[in-house]
Amino acid sequence: MFTAYAVVAGLLALVLAASATFTFLRNPSITESMANVGVPDSWLPRLASLKAAGAIGLVAGLWVAPLGIAAAVGVTLYFLGAIVAHLRAKDYNFAPAAALALIAVAALVLRAAA
Repeated sequence: MFTAYAVVAGLLALVLAASATFTFLRNPSITESMANVGVPDSWLPRLASLKAAGAIGLVAGLWVAPLGIAAAVGVTLYFLGAIVAHLRAKDYNFAPAAALALIAVAALVLRAAA
């Protein structure tokens, strides 16, 4: 189970790190998506910081299990919030957020079982 967690957490951390970087740099596709669901520009640095913290926590979870579990819970909640934001804005393009939420749940289950 630990190896499976390491693979899932590593890949999820890479995606989160890339997304955080693009959000910090205000990539047009990210800012457009955030604007479509009503996220103010002033929130972008905070949201990027949450993604970066999730990535760091998932990787640190390789050595400190409770930290990995906490990070997986946080990332799951982040993407559940993203799904809710999409639905509230009647923007039904939430498949990426849903996929990442499911991967975060998988990381949580795998780390808890390892």
